[in-house]
Amino acid sequence: MQYLNKEHRGVDKTTDVLSFPMYNSMREFPKEGGFLLGDVVINTDWIYAEISPEGSPDAIAAEANKHATRLLVHGLLHLAGYDHEIDARHERSMRKKESEILNALKQID
Repeated sequence: MQYLNKEHRGVDKTTDVLSFPMYNSMREFPKEGGFLLGDVVINTDWIYAEISPEGSPDAIAAEANKHATRLLVHGLLHLAGYDHEIDARHERSMRKKESEILNALKQID
């Protein structure tokens, strides 16, 4: 993850998730049919570093799944053109959309 982050973003440190979009904005998405949004790379070491090793295997798996889902949603939002690193307004917008999606996923889980 550190290598990918340095190679593609010029940041020589590890990170939780990286996204590699196929398009510069949603305006460029094809108007019909299926299409590839891009790639999302999730750092599984990061996921397990964030969870407590205490508890049953089911509890640990559930917590890992929760973190992986959050990172996947975050990465997908980047593919859709959201960028929290532009400024505080963009960060709030992305965090709000991330929360909306995660809450919707909880409703159908």
